[in-house]
Amino acid sequence: MFRHTPLRYATLVLLASVALFRVFTAEYFGLEILTEIFILAVLVLALDMVAGFGGMVSLCHGALMGVGAYAYVMLSTIAGIAPPVAMAGAIAITGVAAWVIGAICARSHGIYFIMATLAFGQMAYSYVFEAPIFGGDDGLGGISRLDLSFVGIDLSDSRSFAFFCLAILAAVYGAAVLILRSGLGRSLSGVMHNEQRMRALGLTVWRVKADVFGLSGMIAGLAGVLAAQHIMYISPGLLSWTVSGEALVVVILGGVGTLIGPLVGAVAFVMLKHELSAVTTYWHLVVGCILIAVVMSRANGIFGWLEDRWGARIDRRAADATRNQKTEEVASDA
Repeated sequence: MFRHTPLRYATLVLLASVALFRVFTAEYFGLEILTEIFILAVLVLALDMVAGFGGMVSLCHGALMGVGAYAYVMLSTIAGIAPPVAMAGAIAITGVAAWVIGAICARSHGIYFIMATLAFGQMAYSYVFEAPIFGGDDGLGGISRLDLSFVGIDLSDSRSFAFFCLAILAAVYGAAVLILRSGLGRSLSGVMHNEQRMRALGLTVWRVKADVFGLSGMIAGLAGVLAAQHIMYISPGLLSWTVSGEALVVVILGGVGTLIGPLVGAVAFVMLKHELSAVTTYWHLVVGCILIAVVMSRANGIFGWLEDRWGARIDRRAADATRNQKTEEVASDA
């Protein structure tokens, strides 16, 4: 079961403080990078829920993000539905699609689960790419953002939209924690560690996996809605398997099964991408080398490495305290 530690609380406070400071002080380009980080963080939180706590490594979360984006555009722009209702509808549609995928793939494991989700993602990409109603490879534009003028918020302003995405990210993180601490989350953890035992106890394993995958898909769909509103244009590339691959890289880079790690990974990945792309067009090679180094180090990403060092330090302090106590007891007996 997921639980917070002092280090996780401290990291959350640090990330939130830096994010708020940068939203207040950054200029236009900086705000665009911050918004990109927030949206990517929402997506990787969804992926970490299923991969880190359920052992379901998915390569279709990029496609689910694209489904959310396209559903929002079709509902708001084509059907003329009000953006708030279209946003809720897009999240619901993505959740249903994810639940179906999770139910179908629930009985597969390991590489078979990965390939099955990849196949679903590629099918969605191919269909959107070829379908004229979705704009084909030209994509769709003219996307509208939520109208929050009734509370004095203009989301057409980059700073306001960055605040909005940060608030959504905070809400998603809180929702993910609640899900993982609920009975469903504990069941998912049990399934990951010993599926046969949980099945013997009478748990409907496929239903647990499908339910969590559906909830994760809703979060991925929300990330797609935010991405569509951010860029105000979408294309089939949003459903490409490379988007899912990048999300998985971010989760591994930050730390699988920590929730905090993917947030750290999102910051590191986006900053590396923008800083390195200004120097070389081969920035993917540098990121790849960093990822290989992280994997070969046997640490669970950046945050996992920090947790290991933090835990080792606490163990040393406890050992020193025990040793000193025994020394004092021996001295007093003497």
